[in-house]
Amino acid sequence: MEGSLAACRRRQKAPRSREDSMSPKPTKNRTPPSDPNGMFAGLVVFLVENGVQARRLQIWKQKLVQMGAAIEERLSKRVTHVFAMNSDALLKQVDAERFARFKGSVLLYQWLEDSLRSGEKVSEDSYYLNLDLEADNTPDKSLVPKETNINSSSYNEPSHSKKIRSSAEDSKNMDEESKEEGKSNGLYEAPSTPRDSYDSFQTLSPSNTSGNTPDALNKDVGALQTSLPYSPPDLNRNITEIFKKLIDIYRALGDDRRSFSYYKAIPVIEKLPFIIESADQVKDLPSIGKSLQDHIQEIVTTGKLSKLEHFEKDEKVRTITLFGEVWGIGPATALKLYEKGYRALDDLQNEESLTNSQRLGLKYFDDIKQRIPRHEVQEMELLLQKVGEDVLPGVVIICGGSFRRGKASCGDLDIIITHPDGKSHRGFLSKYVKHLKDMKFLREDLVFSTHSEEGTDHGVDTYFGLCTYPGRELRHRIDFKVFPRDIYAFGLIAWTGNDVLNRRLRLVAESKGFRLDDTGLFPATHSSGGKRGTRASASLKFETEKEVFDFLGFPWLEPHERNL
Repeated sequence: MEGSLAACRRRQKAPRSREDSMSPKPTKNRTPPSDPNGMFAGLVVFLVENGVQARRLQIWKQKLVQMGAAIEERLSKRVTHVFAMNSDALLKQVDAERFARFKGSVLLYQWLEDSLRSGEKVSEDSYYLNLDLEADNTPDKSLVPKETNINSSSYNEPSHSKKIRSSAEDSKNMDEESKEEGKSNGLYEAPSTPRDSYDSFQTLSPSNTSGNTPDALNKDVGALQTSLPYSPPDLNRNITEIFKKLIDIYRALGDDRRSFSYYKAIPVIEKLPFIIESADQVKDLPSIGKSLQDHIQEIVTTGKLSKLEHFEKDEKVRTITLFGEVWGIGPATALKLYEKGYRALDDLQNEESLTNSQRLGLKYFDDIKQRIPRHEVQEMELLLQKVGEDVLPGVVIICGGSFRRGKASCGDLDIIITHPDGKSHRGFLSKYVKHLKDMKFLREDLVFSTHSEEGTDHGVDTYFGLCTYPGRELRHRIDFKVFPRDIYAFGLIAWTGNDVLNRRLRLVAESKGFRLDDTGLFPATHSSGGKRGTRASASLKFETEKEVFDFLGFPWLEPHERNL
């Protein structure tokens, strides 16, 4: 009996240890089915694992395989694309000498993220990794943008689509969703309270010289006045005009992702030196995925787009789109007004909930929608420079935005201001605005905030308002931003645009551990969990736009080349 019990005990399994009980159960290694015609078909990929969370890497591998790519475990001759978090991670895993022989594309993982997010392969131009393997002056060909700039174009961005790029404090005078609209500019992010002080990072600047002399500043600014006109063939307006209407509709509906997809496609299409007769002609172009190809095919075949016709027949969409064109009214307010029973702009005249800025946007709705010819903007810029010189000798006043990018017309005026000595800009804006009001150039105020004298909000002063061309009553939108000299380069980049470029620059900065906006390039802090947190308090210092581009490893673009 005892022998039987002993044998029974021997046959019982030993109890599992705590570690055994907590270990995951083995699962079968299921390879996801591959789509031979998927988005990544034809790509043979080598993934650099350094610096990537295991779970994230697994997801990327699954997505790549599912969408047609092949994954290599080593850098073989078959590999067409290498993905890495940064150059350090890459060179830790791959021998530099061996890698120097690689002829394919070396991209940031961000390209993969953005492609998955947009549902189509985005252009690789802004995601190349600069490895500087030989550390000499030989230009890295992978950083040279592809030749798509066929003497440029004149994409007339909808004037009402101008985004409010103000600070959180400035936005007190605006309705809540005007603030949300403001964040759509690629480089703008509402300031947040830093957790740590990163003053020491200022030593990362390529130069310790202040550069605040007039010569140093004028060297940077001098080239701004010679911005070349942006005038591409623009042979496919039948397509781009429909896409512009869809941009307006999706913005009004608060669908920034779809709006942005059409926004990116327009410059690509208008630069083409031929008339599109079939979607097959554009299927391999950047920013034109399967959905947009279908739209293009329908337009060239029928001369119209059923999706647009559907929107234009829908009373709700039509009304919200109309209300969203009023300056200061965003998607949420437009929807509330529709739900209150309003259907036309005249219906809004007695709506008590509208702010003063929104009422001005409503009053001058037709004026603000009219675009300003380039020659008139140039004349107004000269006037603004002359008045500025009278108020503060040596002040630098530049008209940015689509004017600086060489467009044939502008929706508004973006005026970027600084002073070479780094201090005289303080208090300038109030005097300047008063002088311009006295001469009847500035007519109505929308937003006015000053921080330079208090030292708040990075010392940036802001004015948004309405102005008139001399001798006329027609109102135009105008924005003034006064930047301290040491962050002027960032303001110049952000307020020149365009939104596509600003977004790409911000993504590149984030991939390198920084946060970029119109007030600086800040090392990003990290929370205790290792996640990206707030930005540091001190920005790196750069004297010129080009220094910022170079630091980020982004190919330099002249202003007229920034209509991406």
